[in-house]
Amino acid sequence: MMSLVWPWILALGPLPWLIRRWASPAPEQAVAALRVPHFRDMVHLQSGRPGANLPSRSSWWFWAGMVIWLLLLLAAARPQWIGEPVGLPTSGRDLMLAVDISGSMAIPDFSVNGKEVTRLAVVKRAAGEFIARRTGDRVGLIVFGSQAYVQTPLTFDRETVSTMLQETEIGLAGKETAIGDAIGLAVKRLKEQPAESRVLVLLTDGANTAGEVSPNQAGELAKEQGLRIYTIGVGADSMEVDSLFGSRTVNPSRDLDENTLRHLAQSTGGLYLRAKNTEALTNVYAELDRLEPASTDVELFRPRTELFIWPLGLALGLSVLMAVSVLVPKGLAVGTGWLAKAGHPKPLVGQ
Repeated sequence: MMSLVWPWILALGPLPWLIRRWASPAPEQAVAALRVPHFRDMVHLQSGRPGANLPSRSSWWFWAGMVIWLLLLLAAARPQWIGEPVGLPTSGRDLMLAVDISGSMAIPDFSVNGKEVTRLAVVKRAAGEFIARRTGDRVGLIVFGSQAYVQTPLTFDRETVSTMLQETEIGLAGKETAIGDAIGLAVKRLKEQPAESRVLVLLTDGANTAGEVSPNQAGELAKEQGLRIYTIGVGADSMEVDSLFGSRTVNPSRDLDENTLRHLAQSTGGLYLRAKNTEALTNVYAELDRLEPASTDVELFRPRTELFIWPLGLALGLSVLMAVSVLVPKGLAVGTGWLAKAGHPKPLVGQ
């Protein structure tokens, strides 16, 4: 619907008419002039206009000015178009995801529909669904390998975060695992947010093998800042691999440091969760939804579009037309007078 922010401004609309109606006219100054008989008739003949039309020019100018005045008042009243109510979730969390993209995440010990896939591929799928469900939360993404990087800062645009996660590839941050640096980076990004809403979900399949900060040091810093850490250990307990001596069973998760992950979660008020297969990883993110539910409170918001530019532009256009209607005839008159003063050569006989 249409609305005016300051409708009282329209009360000034009759002001020019009232001034014209009640104000005394300006006194005429006596000036020396040469009275020419039949001057009005000469003007009529020169302009080609009938004498009856002359008095209407003043009236036309007045009402054109009134239209421009009303358009300017309408623009000053700030007309707005108010759209349909839009629900905005409130009381959301600041949720940072830290995803391991080290070389070991390329191990194909998970399966989807009977087909072997890498750990990272399953994480992208499960984490993408988790991100889509976090209505009302600001979500950010950190990826880490030998170094830790902010892939996406905290934002309500969950679709962008999910897209950036899907575009992440193994090895972009190095082949090793810097768990401590990833936690430290999350603390830095979340320290300015409300303490009760800071949450970090850290997923890895190994142990800390790189970085400047140890996981225990980073965990202490997170505890001081009130950051809850939920840690997820991914990787199967066993898988079949081919060798020169035939197929054999190995433990692809032998490097997973569960003790450190469990300590990080417990010391910060979070929880350690283990995902050994695709279904377990999906259940892990469902458990996180239960432990840290998304916001359910909704605040209504009506988008507003400013429309003052339309009456303002129309007033400007009418003003330009009025200025042109004055300047063009005057310019022609000046040009005609100059030519008359300059004189023209008399035409030759027979021309």
